[in-house]
This record gives sequence, C-alpha cells and structure tokens, in this order.
Amino acid sequence: MWMMSSPPVQRVSECLIQPIAPTDESNQICNLTPWDISMLSMNYIQKGLLFKKPPHLVDQQNFMDNLLNKLKHSLSIALLHFYPLTGRLVTHKTQDPPSYTVFVDCKNSSGAKFIYATLDMTVSDLLSPVDVPPIVQSLFDHHKAINHDGHTMPLLSIQVTQLLDAVFIGCSMNHAIGDGTSFWNFFNTWSQIFQADQSQGSESKVPISRQPIHNRWFPPGCGPLINLPFKHHDEFVSIYEAPKLRERIFYFSAEAIAKLKAKANSESNTSKISSFQSLTAHVWRAITRARCLPRDQITSCKLAINNRPRIEPPVPREYFGSLVDLTSAEATAGELVEHGLGWAAWKVHLAVANHDDRAVRQKLKEWLQSPVVYQLGLHFDSYSVIFSSSPRFNMYGNEFGMGKAVAVLSGYANKIDGSVTAYEGYEGGGSVDFEVCLSPDTMGVLESDEEFMEAVSVPIPNPVLDC
Repeated sequence: MWMMSSPPVQRVSECLIQPIAPTDESNQICNLTPWDISMLSMNYIQKGLLFKKPPHLVDQQNFMDNLLNKLKHSLSIALLHFYPLTGRLVTHKTQDPPSYTVFVDCKNSSGAKFIYATLDMTVSDLLSPVDVPPIVQSLFDHHKAINHDGHTMPLLSIQVTQLLDAVFIGCSMNHAIGDGTSFWNFFNTWSQIFQADQSQGSESKVPISRQPIHNRWFPPGCGPLINLPFKHHDEFVSIYEAPKLRERIFYFSAEAIAKLKAKANSESNTSKISSFQSLTAHVWRAITRARCLPRDQITSCKLAINNRPRIEPPVPREYFGSLVDLTSAEATAGELVEHGLGWAAWKVHLAVANHDDRAVRQKLKEWLQSPVVYQLGLHFDSYSVIFSSSPRFNMYGNEFGMGKAVAVLSGYANKIDGSVTAYEGYEGGGSVDFEVCLSPDTMGVLESDEEFMEAVSVPIPNPVLDC
C-alpha cells in the first residue's frame, strides 16, 4: 500500500481553448436526453495517458513548449468537430406553465480549459507501487466535480503534467455530455489530428476517421426538451465523499482470460459465454468471497452497457452523447460462492443478452414516467460489483509525438467500494487490465484468494521502466 508522501502538483499556467473556427452548428443549443440527464449528479469522466519522454532530450523546456503548442493547436481543431465540449450547461425554469429543463449552450461559452502543470516524480513512482498512488488524482482537473457543475465549470478540461521523465495527459469530460464511447472517440480524434501535423492554413481540413454525430437520439414522442419534475437542483444533486479505498490494477493476459472462458462455457454446457462475461463473473465471485457476506445477502454484478448497437435500428458508434445503461445479474452470496464460475458467468451472459431494444425502450419509458438522476450515495449498494469502461476502447492507439503510452490511469471520479474500471491491456492481443477499488480489508482478503490470483498475470516487463 502506498504510504510515502508525494510532492505536490504545481500548476504553471492555464488558458481556455476555443474551436479553431466558428460553425453554424456551434452557435446552437444541444438538448439532453434521459441518459444524459440521469448523469447530472455523477462525477466527470477522468481518464488519461502516461507517456515516456523521448530519450536523450537536450532541451527539456523547448520540448515541452513545442508539445504544449501542438497540443493546444490540435485541440482547437478537434473542438471544431466536438463543439458541445466548449459549451456550458444551462437550466431554464418557468412558473407558468411550470417547467424545468437542462440543455447545453454551445454559443455563449468561453471554451475548454487547458492546464500545464509539473510534478517532481517519475514513471516508476506512479507505476511501481502495488496500489495506484493517491497523487494520480492530482493529475486531473475538476477533482470531485459533478456533472451539474458544468453550469459554471468547463465541460472539458485537459491537464498536461510534466514529470521528470514523462508527460501525463489527463482529460476530464462532463459525463452528461458524453459516455466512454464518446470520450475515447474525442481522444482518438485529437490524437489523429495531432499526428497529422498539418501545415498552417489547412488546419480545419484535417480528415478524421470518425466524425461525431451530434443529433441526440430521442424515441418517438420524446424530446427534444425534457421537462423535469423538479423546482431546484438540490432535489436531485448530492456530493458523494468516497470512503477510504485501496485502488489496485490487476492484469489478465489473453491466455488467462481464454482459460476462464473455456471453463465457464464447459461448466454451463454452452459456447455463448464471452471472454469478458467470464472475466467479470470471476471477479464478481472473488470480491463476494472477500467480503464475507451472509449467505442470504443479495449481491449483484452490474455492467455499464452501450445501448448504441442494441437499439433498433442501431445508433452509429459515432453518436456523441451518453447512451449507456446498467444491466445487472443477481444472486445470493451463498449461491454465488457455492456454484462454479460457469453458473455465475451464465447469469452475466443472460443479463447482457436480454438487454435488447425492447429492454432499452422499457427502461426509457419507466424513466420518463419517473425521472431519476443517479447519485453514488443512493443508487449503488455496498454489496455490488460495478464494471465500467471497456477494454474495447482504443486507448493505446493514441500518440502525441511520444510513442505508445506506458499506462492508462483514472482520477477520483465515480469510485466506490466495488467499482471496477476496465482498460485495454498494455500488451494488447485481448488482454485486459482491471482497476479495482475496495475497502482496505476486502482488498487484503482478495489478494490472498488463490482462485482469484491464479488468473491474475504478472505484467510483461515494460522496457520503459527498466531504463
């Protein structure tokens, strides 16, 4: 466990970045869907990439000055395509007739924030400890901010932190504006534009592979403005303070995951259980064992699930917004521990398979009848394991002139006892990294669980850390 005191992150400068050129679209408002609105009391998405500085740098400051200028310039081009990220949230209320609506003003805003900071630490200081060190939270802006704060805070904030031997690019994006698919589409596009390195004068013509779609998806008879049954944001906004947690990243190789999949399908006499369903069931069972819950205690495996391919007709991957639900598999702690991996994995499989167009529309219908804004302290119990993000996101394909990143890290946002964040494995090939957040006692038991740890891989030695 990380105990050493860390030097503070020093902010050197900050500015606001606007799209490189105005467009007709950027002068409009962006309406919010039920999925967007339901995120207003959650934290911003906070994900970032750690890059090793090029070796044998002669002039460190000149390198950073050039990098910062190129990052700002390419960001201004990216924001031309992702213009809602430069907006601000606005709440409009009327008394007669009574109404309460929240939307994004893309016109009357000052842009996205860009911060340059320094930290006298190394790559090894961040990645060598068993637990993710708390200093990582300081590599992101909007610490503990909730999405409703987007009324006064930028919807996007980039913090570039210079370490002694590395650069960390941390991105904080309002979750009411976009989900993980939207987040990584933006990040991938920004990287693509940076690498294109277009000559001056042709900046706005940089081709991008996935043009975002900003027309929000509403079912027939719903939207584009949703009248909420509230009089004040205090009725649906709360600030959640996470308890003391340990955060540790567990590595699962493609080979280890394949063994879990084979075991799960064999025990269930099927071939339908996926690799990720097998892995999540394995982790769900292990954490439940570590918690030592009463046999009759209901526990659940909750997975953030992308609705785009499940809606009929499917919504394109390029759709920019929040379009995720939580699907859940449930069992008593006794059932989960006493049955094998295949039993648990089949429950996870059914939960995912049954989340189809009909289920999506039914949940939406229920939300419209009784709107809910999710709050970490109210809507997530201490007996669940909640899986978010996805190893399918292109994380390590992002390069900003420094080669492949050496790690993906996240901030404080949306972490509770039992939250698991999925990352693309550094070694690729279907490997998966899980960042697990648990109470210190539970984490200690999990680390001693032979069945769980048997599937955990020792990461391939990173040559960057051996330099």
